[in-house]
This record gives sequence, structure tokens and C-alpha cells, in this order.
Amino acid sequence: MQPSKLINFCLLLILLLFFSCQSDTTKVSTPEGEKEISTDVLLKTIGESYVFGYPLVLMDLTKKVTTNIEAPHPAKPVAPINQLGHFRSFPDHTLTAIVKPNVDTYYSIAWFDLEKEPQVLSMPATERYYLLPFYDAYSNIFASPGTRTTGTAAQTLLIAGPTWKGETPEGMTLIQSPTQMTWLLGRIQVNSAEDGATTVRAIQDSMRLVPLSEFGNENYTPPVGIVKAENKDIIPVKTIQELDVKTYLNRLSELMIANPPAAADAPILEKMAKIGFVPGQPFDVSTDNFILRTKLSKLPGFIHEKMEARRAEPDRALLNNGWMMVTEDIGTYSTDYLRRAYIDFIGLGALIPEDAVYPNCSFDKNGDRLNASKKYTIHFESNQIPPVNAFWSLTAYNEDEFLVKNELNRFALGDRDELNFNADGSLDLYIQSKKPNEDRMQNWLPLPKSGPFYLTLRLYWPKEIVMDGKWEIPFVVPVK
Repeated sequence: MQPSKLINFCLLLILLLFFSCQSDTTKVSTPEGEKEISTDVLLKTIGESYVFGYPLVLMDLTKKVTTNIEAPHPAKPVAPINQLGHFRSFPDHTLTAIVKPNVDTYYSIAWFDLEKEPQVLSMPATERYYLLPFYDAYSNIFASPGTRTTGTAAQTLLIAGPTWKGETPEGMTLIQSPTQMTWLLGRIQVNSAEDGATTVRAIQDSMRLVPLSEFGNENYTPPVGIVKAENKDIIPVKTIQELDVKTYLNRLSELMIANPPAAADAPILEKMAKIGFVPGQPFDVSTDNFILRTKLSKLPGFIHEKMEARRAEPDRALLNNGWMMVTEDIGTYSTDYLRRAYIDFIGLGALIPEDAVYPNCSFDKNGDRLNASKKYTIHFESNQIPPVNAFWSLTAYNEDEFLVKNELNRFALGDRDELNFNADGSLDLYIQSKKPNEDRMQNWLPLPKSGPFYLTLRLYWPKEIVMDGKWEIPFVVPVK
């Protein structure tokens, strides 16, 4: 059984145990009128609906907080709808809108609303490695222009919604989204702070995003964004857990109108319709069944607790020297809804494996949970150095999967840093809270002062030896 399928099978068993209920019935309003439905079936279907809709609700929350501004921020990837926002420096521990942010690339983002008309994105020619993944409202990547796929020449991309049927102007490449809500989470390789302030900034400044009707208009001025007080303090991965089932499902119902599911989703939509869930219509379950009311109230917390437990304690049989590395079934999910929800929970905006592979580590060589109260090392033999066509890095995250506050503002180590290699070409990295001896400083990755932590190794444009599973990652070794 493939790792992704096994993870979902385990999650499914857990969910089914929770959703089992007494064999009575509950009255619900359906498209065919009011009818009695098995309470057990109702509860299970609501649970499946919650998991199915997770990316759509999470994407919407992320969109709300990152577009809640009048004009693009000069140094953060936030901007109004249909406008570009850029990181001008690496994120730090204060960024909480996105879990597991990387400190390898500067993000260039845009949230598209494509109902009125398509948008035109212009990308300059550059030899610098970059990628422009486009996500639909269900977090699937449907296009990934960039160095690997389309080369380094200048590009003009026409981003259109699912119902647009116009003619693509000459010189443009059509990218048609399956949903009206579309997210661009672009990345450009950054080699140093100076490099980011010069080369990368120049690339970002040359990028343009305008409505199709304004293409070629040098005097076009984008509209002022709308700011809402209720969106200011949204932390998507936390806020979504605070939504009760009724609020959650009704928000899902609204979002599905402009963002219709794929044809492959027909079976689950039929199940949802049988319990009265119809996109665009209010949904509610009024019941005197105490067990049902109790389980519905606890459902969001239960699902998130199980996903958190899966993250903290992955199936050890699937680990490679303590690392979980997936080279398939990520970035595009089809009907693998549990897989999709879980990946979005641990890191919304995941790339397809061909663009990047992200091995994650929670355990040391002894099988113990990583904890910042200990010191650790990773030793790469000369033939174990991460094999990539672009570049690699190692990042530490705290227990909430945000970057670790530290005195050096160093959040990652990788091949763009001035690492000290051993005489035989091998490499030792030192992972600990306290500053090491001076001779180890260049290879030091700081940890939180205490508590659990996670490690993520990022391999951009991985070589075939990674994709076919022949590359072995070294253990994280605790130091006595």
C-alpha cells in the first residue's frame, strides 16, 4: 500500500469510530423534502463533508487575511484581490498567516477573482530559478510555469476563470482555472539578503498583473483594496478550528457556487445532497438527539486533534531514517479528500514533487520525539548531500509549525550558505537551542528554547534519485 493511501486508511478508521452513533433516525430537510435519515449515516456524511470542504474554507480564510489591505505591502506578500504582493525579505517568526513558510525563496502571491474578466500576468526573462504554481479553490495545482517547465524566457500568462470562452490574444499563454477563486504562490530563488535586495527585487519589480481589458495601458491604476476589521486577526489554521459545524458547512455552501467541485466529486456531492446539503442553500440539522448534538459540537476539534496526532506521530513503518518523504500524491489530490485536508492542515500551498520534495522529521535516531531540550546533529556523507537541480535547505519549526525566534535570525541552512564541509566532503549540521562553539557556528540551526519541534528538508527540483526513492536521508542524531 502506498504511504499516502495508508495514512488515509488510518485516518478513515479513526473517523469512522468517532462517527458511529446509535441506530436511530433524524429528520432533515433535503432537496426532495423532509425525511428521516439514519443518525449514523447523517453523522458520517457530515464528517466526510467537513473533510471534503476543508481546503475551500481554509483557502477562503487565507485569502481574507492576505488581501485585507488597501494596496500591496512594500515588503510582505499581501495585496488586494487581483494584485501582486511580494516578499522583499525572508519571513521570520512573526509570520503566522502561513504554516511552514520557507526561507529559501521570496514569495510573490496573488489572489484572483476571475468572475468579471481574466487577468494578465507578465513575467520577465531571467536565469534565476523560479516557479509560479497556480492553485484552484480546492488547493490543487493546475498549472506550474517556471524554470523547470517553461524555461527562462519572458512569459505573458492569461489567467481565466472556468466559464471564460474568449479568444486568447497573440503572444499570451492561456491558464484556465477550474474555479473562480485562484491563488498564485510564486517563488523566486534567493541566495542572500544582498541578492534578494538587488537581483530578486528587480525580477519582482518587472512582474505585472493587470485585467485583460487594461493590458497595454501604462497608466492603469489598480483599485484600492477593501479592509475589514473582522479579517485582521485571522490565523487560518487556528481560525478554521473555531468554526462550529453549522457555520463551517454554510460557508462551504456559499463558496461552492463560484467554485464548483470537479466532475470526479459527483459521488460525495450525491451523499451530501441526501442529508440536505445543497450548494448555495443554508444547511442545518435541528435535533433533540443529545449524542448527535454533542458529537456535532465536538467534530471540528476531533478532526483537528486527529490530524495533529498524525503529524506528531506519523506511521513509523513509513519513515526513512526517521523522515517522512512523499514523492507522489501531493499538490494534486483528485478524490483523495483526507489526504488533501491533511496536507493543507500541515502546510497549505504544497508543491508538486517534480518542483519540490519536503521530507519532514519528528523523530531522532533512537525513535524519540524531537525536543528542543536536547542537542542534535545530522551527518551527510559526501554522497548523501541532497541531490537537486536547483537548491536545498533545512528549516526548523516550533510546535505550531512557525519559524523559530532566535538571536541570529537564522531560520534555515542550505547550499546557499557558507557551510563548513569536512575534509572528505561530508557535512555536519548542529541543531540545538544554545549557541555552539565558534568553530560550529556556520553550521548551526537554532531551535526553540524548549518543547517539541519539526525539521523540514526542502529539495527544489529534485533529481531522479530522489524521485525514485534511491536517496537515503541521514538520521537526526541526539548528542549526549
